[in-house]
Amino acid sequence: MAENLFVPNTFDRKKIYDELAPQIAALVEGETDLVANLANIAAALKEAFGFFWVGFYVVKENQLVLSAFQGSIACTRINFDQGVCGHCFTTQKTIIVPNVEEFPGHIACSSASKSEIVLPVFDKNGSVAMVLDVDSDALDDFSETDAQGLSKIAEIITRLI
Repeated sequence: MAENLFVPNTFDRKKIYDELAPQIAALVEGETDLVANLANIAAALKEAFGFFWVGFYVVKENQLVLSAFQGSIACTRINFDQGVCGHCFTTQKTIIVPNVEEFPGHIACSSASKSEIVLPVFDKNGSVAMVLDVDSDALDDFSETDAQGLSKIAEIITRLI
């Protein structure tokens, strides 16, 4: 298990994701507890990028249920047909929201959240097992670079479940 996180001193998110993904893979290697791994992944993403909120909602009891996260308190349960996380779950696609106030049905867990990206995380059978939710306190903070970089992290998680 890695004990230190190296984050390149750059604003180039692609470079940061490229450096971070193998470190996250090393961080979770050999650990079988999913919540522990998700907690460390959320912490690594928050530390590397300074995002407002990073966390996971796992599929339980026909809802998305809050799991490991870093940031302020959050909504505990989200129905599959609600908010950005629910939309991601039902479409099984990455959702980038430049301004959360313009997303129909957005669930405001925190008024400080301004933009959001949510990615599906698939299990080995190809079903959505959870979503990775990242919020920013800045408008239009996420791009295709984030979608590609975070998808590498989602692939690491798929190997864990």
